[in-house]
Amino acid sequence: MRYWMLLFFGLQAHTAFAWGFLAHREINRHAVFTLPPAMFSFYKQHLGYITENAVNPDKRRYVVEGEAPKHYIDMEYYADEAHVQDIPRSWDQAKAQYTEDMRAEHGILPWHILHVKQALTRAFRDQDLRRILQLSADIGHYLADANVPLHTSQNYDGQLTGQEGIHGLWETRLPELFLSTYNLFTGQASYVSHPQQEIWAAIIEAHQGVKYALDLEKKLSQRFPQVRKYSFEQKGTTLRKVYSVAYAQAYHQLLSGQVEQQMRASIKMVGDFWFTCWVDAGRPPLDKWLQQPVPEEPEPLPQNQPLSVRVCGD
Repeated sequence: MRYWMLLFFGLQAHTAFAWGFLAHREINRHAVFTLPPAMFSFYKQHLGYITENAVNPDKRRYVVEGEAPKHYIDMEYYADEAHVQDIPRSWDQAKAQYTEDMRAEHGILPWHILHVKQALTRAFRDQDLRRILQLSADIGHYLADANVPLHTSQNYDGQLTGQEGIHGLWETRLPELFLSTYNLFTGQASYVSHPQQEIWAAIIEAHQGVKYALDLEKKLSQRFPQVRKYSFEQKGTTLRKVYSVAYAQAYHQLLSGQVEQQMRASIKMVGDFWFTCWVDAGRPPLDKWLQQPVPEEPEPLPQNQPLSVRVCGD
């Protein structure tokens, strides 16, 4: 029994990647309701697909070489805080300045988002239903990742400061417990004139929240009774070790809405980028697909950046 428990908890460290399946699905779902009438009916018709497939990029990272670095960027490796503006914004410049090994190790999230934005625009222009849906779900995932502070840091799971597990606590446990209390209304989607700048602005803003999230958890852990920090919960047939509700609630209160704010920022960005891709493609009519079912077996996206995989706990 002890061996099984140790094995299970060891695996848990490797599954705390992005917002968590619940949060990713909710971000994509809420983003649909930001769209203008010319897009809303189409996206509402395919709401189930857009919502459920929001988690596909996380599923791919276990089996597709080069997927993992598309979900994060270690800003500290690319530039110190005073020189973040010096990080090359274009992918070609990044490839010229940084080795493939460095990009593989320290992430390519902002560059990859722009790549997916361009692909989604082409899908709208080509009126390719399968690609529109697949890429809409995917870009929603990557944009959401860009708004997670810990996705922008070398210390992505608190492993450098003795706070292992904070990744899952911040972006999975807290939304699971408190999502129903969040105000996720963002208003209508708007056109993004400079997508590249918008992506980097979100990354930089998220990165500014890293120290805040880490420092508050460190202080809480030092004064919180350790015997009450964790608990066990049944999920299906599995008993899992989790941060206790009391600890999560205390951390949530200390964060003063940081998680809610970043979820709302994610929703707004996703809606904005869907709308921008459609506009840039010439506003093609979407009504013809309202009664058309989603293709059952979408083709996998081309993997144009073969990079190695990093997982939390490495």
